[in-house]
Amino acid sequence: MNERLQGLPPVIGRNARLLILGSFPGVASLRAQQYYGHPRNQFWPLLSAIWGVDLVAAPYHARLAELRRRGLGLWDVYASCLREGSLDQAIEAAELNDLASLHQRAPRLQLVAHNGGESARAMRHIRALGLPVRRLPSCSPANASWSFERKLLAWREAFQAAGLCA
Repeated sequence: MNERLQGLPPVIGRNARLLILGSFPGVASLRAQQYYGHPRNQFWPLLSAIWGVDLVAAPYHARLAELRRRGLGLWDVYASCLREGSLDQAIEAAELNDLASLHQRAPRLQLVAHNGGESARAMRHIRALGLPVRRLPSCSPANASWSFERKLLAWREAFQAAGLCA
């Protein structure tokens, strides 16, 4: 087993109304120090389709600025873990992020959307904070059983519920 991996810092502005909560960054994301850094991950294409802006072509700092401007936050359930490769099934000895700090970090938060099954395992922690939660289909390239269009419908519903769609 490799050394303990450390996750990415939260991208949560005080005006965030929706938080997308992943499990833990994959190898490509950790290497790039960017959320959803794998070129085949559908996160940025999904947001581009929902908002009608090309975030895929934008530099990472501009993507994050657009998220903050629109009231979207990003974080992961786990702060650190042991893992070989990028699959959620390989996560071991995971340590939770300070999810209890969400009210302080984002007092206007209306919805937490778990990106995939591993993240959704932490739903009880979010519910204990009194926040509404929703499970989204994973945007990972490993989730090939859902088409992009089907994922887009589910993701768009969450964005609409939090008031982040036109």
